[in-house]
Amino acid sequence: MMIRIFGTGGTFDKEYNMLNGRLYFKDTHMQELLEKGRNLVPVATSILMMIDSLEMTQEQLSLIVSRCEQCEEERIVITHGTDTMDQTARMLAKRITHKTIVLTGAMIPIKFGSSDGLFNLGNALAFAQTLPYGVYIAMNGRAFNWDNVRKNKQTGLFEELR
Repeated sequence: MMIRIFGTGGTFDKEYNMLNGRLYFKDTHMQELLEKGRNLVPVATSILMMIDSLEMTQEQLSLIVSRCEQCEEERIVITHGTDTMDQTARMLAKRITHKTIVLTGAMIPIKFGSSDGLFNLGNALAFAQTLPYGVYIAMNGRAFNWDNVRKNKQTGLFEELR
């Protein structure tokens, strides 16, 4: 079973500029994450964009949806910024019902060394293999239905709405 991974940027792929103190994008860290996690699941990766999700345009959102619709894999993981992950999940759920799509992200960049991204990516790959068709968000060791999750901006954790 091949899993398609679509990268869109987000904290997963951010780096820290020591000179100006800002986070920025240089290259994806996807291969590094898969190697560090000792992944043995067959994956095909495609980097769609390298942006902060707060800057995602409607055109970029549409690209994510169309690539998910068009890819032959029925199991998809999307790395995404956590601030608008729920909005992308909502759009995907409205358009795609015949695939399992799991969005995941990180609160801390992998380059910081203590990132939650490695754990979240591993969980997303496991959930993509085992959950039925639908759209999910995988964060903090849990899989949430797309319509029953929010990012708690005080705790930095994802939680159920009800």
